[in-house]
Formats: sequence, structure tokens, C-alpha cells
Amino acid sequence: MANIRFAVGFRPLLLAGCSSSSPLIPNIFLISLYYQTYPPTFDPSQVDPGVTTAIANIVGQAKLQVRVGYFGICVNPNGGAFLCSNNATSLASQVSVDQDPLNLIWVANTFKNSIVFPYLIIVAIVLAFICFLLLATFPGWHQETDERGSERDVKPFPSRPVSQVALALIFVSSIFVLVSVLWQHTASVAASTIAQDLGNGSVKSGVGTAAMVLGWFGFALLIIVTIGLLVMILSINLVAQLTDEE
Repeated sequence: MANIRFAVGFRPLLLAGCSSSSPLIPNIFLISLYYQTYPPTFDPSQVDPGVTTAIANIVGQAKLQVRVGYFGICVNPNGGAFLCSNNATSLASQVSVDQDPLNLIWVANTFKNSIVFPYLIIVAIVLAFICFLLLATFPGWHQETDERGSERDVKPFPSRPVSQVALALIFVSSIFVLVSVLWQHTASVAASTIAQDLGNGSVKSGVGTAAMVLGWFGFALLIIVTIGLLVMILSINLVAQLTDEE
């Protein structure tokens, strides 16, 4: 029960990343794009290595940082507080051309709208919550009086159909979370790498550690719940078979 409560609780926190300027929320992001001057990477496959100088001249002294979440974008124009919104146009209107000369806000918005897909996680949250409600119907410990008149603590077996439905729900929820987290991880790493290569020497990028930890840790908790329910059902079936044989 505790594992599934934590698993259900982590999912909304992951989805809430970059949705507001509240403390810690801007730190939960999928990717981060920001202007920073560093020695460019040169490679024989580059047709025009000198383009890095042109990009550096365009970027100038820009320090803007953009973070992308499932439903929002956070912008830090000059090293101060983050401005967060789900509307990239309103964020862009608060930033000057010198602060975002390469349109990183637009790039971040394109990533959010075209690549990020949060709906598998939403479905997984609903399924896990229904499973939690089913688990809450399982009988608990209570006292009964035996034939000798003494009281003893007993705990009846949960309903088999309810247990099987709960197992099916949490299994499907785990699959959805696995697909979503793999999608999130792969897409974030790919987009981050490409963005940094295009801004070679002037733009850096990174993948949000907190979002990755929340995603994979939540999946691990769901797997533990799935295995626990499976072991419980198999144990109940085994006990029932042994009882019938006697």
C-alpha cells in the first residue's frame, strides 16, 4: 500500500515540473537549454567549422536559460528568478532580442509540443489509483472467538477476483510508465545533444536529473507492487489447493 501511494504521488509531481515558479518546481524539468561560452568542438565532418564564430557573435553576452517540463516552460533571462508558464508566447514577450538571440524559447516550445507526450503517465496514474482503491478493500486483521472461547487475531484472504483485477491494473500501469519514461529519457537525451551541437561553442544543454529519478523510481515502485500482488495471489492459490487436498 505504501509503495503504490508513493508511486501515485510521484507521477503528478513529475507532470507538474516547470508548470509554475513555486520553489523546487522549476528544478523538475526534462531538458535545459542555456547560453554559455565554451571552446567549440571541431570535427573533420564539419563543412564550415567557422560558423561557431558567427554564432558566438550573434549570441553576444546572452545568459538566458530555458527549462522544459511536460506542461510548462521556465525561463531565466539574466540569472535571477525563473518565469514559468505553459504559454511560450507570453514568456517570449517578456524577453528582449539580446537575451534570446537564437530563439531558445521557441526551440523549447517545439520540443514540448511535438515530442513530449504526457498522456501515458496520466492514464497510468488513473489505473494505479483504481488499484489503490481496490487494495483498500482488502480485509484487515480482526479478532474472532474460537471454539474454546478464546480470542485470536485473524485476517481473511482477499477476494480472488478483486486481487486479479488489481494485478491487471497495476501491471498495465507499470507498462505505460515504462514506455513513457523510456520515451522521456531517449527524447530528452537526443534533443539535448542535437541542440548543443547546433549551438556549438555558445549553447549548452542538459537533461533534468530530478525528472529522470522521479520517472524511474516511480516505475520501480510499481514493479514492486506488481510482484507483491502476483506473489500474494499465487500464495493464496497454493494454500487453497493444499486445503482442498486435506
